[in-house]
Amino acid sequence: MGDPSAVSTDAEFSSEAGPSYERMAHAIRWLVDHREAQPGLGELAEALGLSPWHAQRAFARWTGLSPKQFLGQLTLETAKARLRANASVLDAALDVGLSGPSRLHDLFVRLEAVTPGEYRALGAGLDLRFGVHPTPFGPALFVTSARGLVRLAFLGEGGLEAALAEARADWPLSRLIEDPSATSELPSAVFTRRDAAAPLRVLVKGTAFQVQVWRALLRIPEGAVATYGRLADALGAPGASRAVGAACGRNRIGWLIPCHRVIRESGALGGYHWGLDLKRAMLAFEARRSGILADVR
Repeated sequence: MGDPSAVSTDAEFSSEAGPSYERMAHAIRWLVDHREAQPGLGELAEALGLSPWHAQRAFARWTGLSPKQFLGQLTLETAKARLRANASVLDAALDVGLSGPSRLHDLFVRLEAVTPGEYRALGAGLDLRFGVHPTPFGPALFVTSARGLVRLAFLGEGGLEAALAEARADWPLSRLIEDPSATSELPSAVFTRRDAAAPLRVLVKGTAFQVQVWRALLRIPEGAVATYGRLADALGAPGASRAVGAACGRNRIGWLIPCHRVIRESGALGGYHWGLDLKRAMLAFEARRSGILADVR
């Protein structure tokens, strides 16, 4: 996968240079299923039908980690340790609205919610333009409006039709227009984050509480994780962890609004709208990029 901060064009997200993200998703599932046996690189390579060298290189390209590092991320104890290590940083981030010393994710993303009237109008009079583009995590559907990005959905096993059906269900009276040229620059903008002085605008549709949760998600630092309960507490709604989880499940802008950084109190991952394999890959990549993992090969 490489570092998304170094990605600048759709071509760089393409799977033409090697095994696709779908193949690596299979690798992730295989490692999850066999984690108790702590399989070696040779066993993974055989399962993928690749040489050990190609398996290591492909896995690192798509996840940012070696298979050995990824196995280390699968244990509950690792997740619990991250929760403990992130506690003070996360408290500060949620309390003062900051998401890191070098770049503020919640300033990079300018979140705007639809008005109550627009919510009731179901998208009437709204033109939504969409295109499918490669990303570091496989192909994704990007949907944009005159007021900003309204959807970033990773296609995964459901494919394009399922993603478009969700878009139509969310905005049933809008006009959904296929126009890849209107969305062609979004993958680079989302995964590169070159200029925080020019925030990327997103338009979300949700209840007041859901919008509160999504704003709070923007304040979780990269490399950190929060629990559903901790987010509920930060929002002044102790005991509302289920409602926080439901709001995360309604997030329609993957990666950018980082619901993948929310896990259960036990350290278990919980759910993810686009699948747990993708959530694992995102968390593992961010852990490596943030220096949480040692350079184990």
